[in-house]
Amino acid sequence: MDFSFQLYSARNFQPWSDVLAMIAAVGYTQVEGFGGVYEDPAGFRRALDQHGLIMPSGHFSMDALESDTESVLAIAAALGMKRIYCPHLAAEHRPADRPGWEAFARRLSAVGTKIRAAGLKFGWHNHDFEFASLADGTLPMQILLDAAPDIEWEADIAWIIRGGSDPIDWISRHGDRITAVHVKDIAPDGEAEDEDGWADVGHGTVDWLGLFKQLAAHSPAKLFIMEHDNPSDAKRFATRSIEWTRGNTE
Repeated sequence: MDFSFQLYSARNFQPWSDVLAMIAAVGYTQVEGFGGVYEDPAGFRRALDQHGLIMPSGHFSMDALESDTESVLAIAAALGMKRIYCPHLAAEHRPADRPGWEAFARRLSAVGTKIRAAGLKFGWHNHDFEFASLADGTLPMQILLDAAPDIEWEADIAWIIRGGSDPIDWISRHGDRITAVHVKDIAPDGEAEDEDGWADVGHGTVDWLGLFKQLAAHSPAKLFIMEHDNPSDAKRFATRSIEWTRGNTE
């Protein structure tokens, strides 16, 4: 199992040249991009090549995807991406009801049509807000999957849990849509408060061994991306996480 590294996890530990050297040194061969690394795609690609790293996937904002698709595609091509995921929707732009989420799903489908026409894959990356019930009891995540049946899903398992849902249930029902997984862990209550309650993978409360088995059985996912939203030490997170996963999955 090859593990990627979401570069957002190391955004506070610049410069990127040092980050990439560290990631490669501890054993990663892949990274996932985000907006903070797209300023000079050709230069960043040279840095990736220097350290033997590839970037098969990347995050792009909905605004960029809708309003500047050509630039998104140019960045993706320069960095060697095969899959693009829309990662977030700011609180002020989130729909309040089912019709609103259905309309947003149609926007995602329209973006997906353009991305696929260029030869790439496209999907949505969840946080916790998609699992908060609307007034009619429905969940935005379910609406997105139903109303945009042509898009993929990058499942952030820890955010599903923080959203109050059971990831096993979602994997069993919609695993065929999951093409990438964010591998993230949650610290026990009261711990790692300076890191927003996140933990290094395998050192928290999430049953990753069970989840890896479920994902293997129910999804086509091949991209497993390590992420920590606010580590105090990026090298510690990168090292402990890949050591634990390799030690328990190989």
